[in-house]
Amino acid sequence: MQHKNNFNFLRLLLAVLVLLSHSPELIDGNRNREILTSIFHTISFGELAVDSFFLISGYLILQSWERSPKLQVFLKKRILRIYPGFIVAGIISGFVVGPLAGASDYFADYFAQFKLFEFFKLFVLLQPPNVPPVFSGQPYPLLNGSMWTVSYEFRCYLMVALIGICGLLSWRIWLAFSSLALVMALSPDSVSYIEKFSWFVVGEQPAAFIRFVCFFLAGGCFYLFRNRIEYSSRWVLIMTPILLLSLFNITTAQLFLPTIGAYILFWSAFTPAPMLQRFGTYPDISYGVYLYGWPVQNLLVRYLPSISPWLLFIMSCAICFVCGLLSWHLIEKPCLKLKTEPAKKERAITNTTPTHVG
Repeated sequence: MQHKNNFNFLRLLLAVLVLLSHSPELIDGNRNREILTSIFHTISFGELAVDSFFLISGYLILQSWERSPKLQVFLKKRILRIYPGFIVAGIISGFVVGPLAGASDYFADYFAQFKLFEFFKLFVLLQPPNVPPVFSGQPYPLLNGSMWTVSYEFRCYLMVALIGICGLLSWRIWLAFSSLALVMALSPDSVSYIEKFSWFVVGEQPAAFIRFVCFFLAGGCFYLFRNRIEYSSRWVLIMTPILLLSLFNITTAQLFLPTIGAYILFWSAFTPAPMLQRFGTYPDISYGVYLYGWPVQNLLVRYLPSISPWLLFIMSCAICFVCGLLSWHLIEKPCLKLKTEPAKKERAITNTTPTHVG
């Protein structure tokens, strides 16, 4: 079925923006060469893309819960969407990328130091593979520096399940105020307080936990208030320069990105655009592009040390699109078929399209 929105296109665009953002930094470690950072000195295209992923996810995951408000069904869907692609990407990162990232004469030592149980235990927790040193001598010697955000996304899924079970999703004003409180909580003092919670709740980066939950809940609020929000091109024209000006200051950026930034994002998602809507009929390769982007780019830098940022970006896009297609057709799509429910259950709730004003 073709969906009358542009979410598939936006997700692919965001995955490509992550590749664009990482390209100069993975070459020499100079973050200031990244396009958005060089202009605003506060946020990169990569950070903007990941925040937008969480906005979209918040919208769609609350929609999913409302359509099938059963814990077992909800968790089955979320596990089948996240884990298979993640696990395969982790195995490929560990057993293929790892040895290549350690040079040919390091293969024997690499596997001698490999701890198989620890390696697979991390998959259960949606953590990047923990392997012997790789990419030595490069600015970011990490096997896969993109995978760490996935565990935070799954934490947000569990949060929706908890809120849904408690019946709090009907308290829309409460959820809106919670989102606003999280925006205001993006301060060093709040982060130090959050650090007191267990690792399972907040992960290794409490500041990232607050930020991601904030954007996720903001996206959820846009879903819950979808019948009251009108998406207007005129408002977007007014909001866009305000948002751009806010990016020069980290405090105002944190306030405006999950609010008017989210409005602009969802306006982009629901603006009638037949060419973009066609992406809903194409393979959804954005997850694979995101998961394989880091190791592909770091390998290119390793074996082509004089590569330019733009050539790295173009080559990594081509390779990652292939990886994304393979991941979708061989792993993700077959697993997603396992979560399909009878159509009559899906029709229990009418899919309301937000109001769009020209």
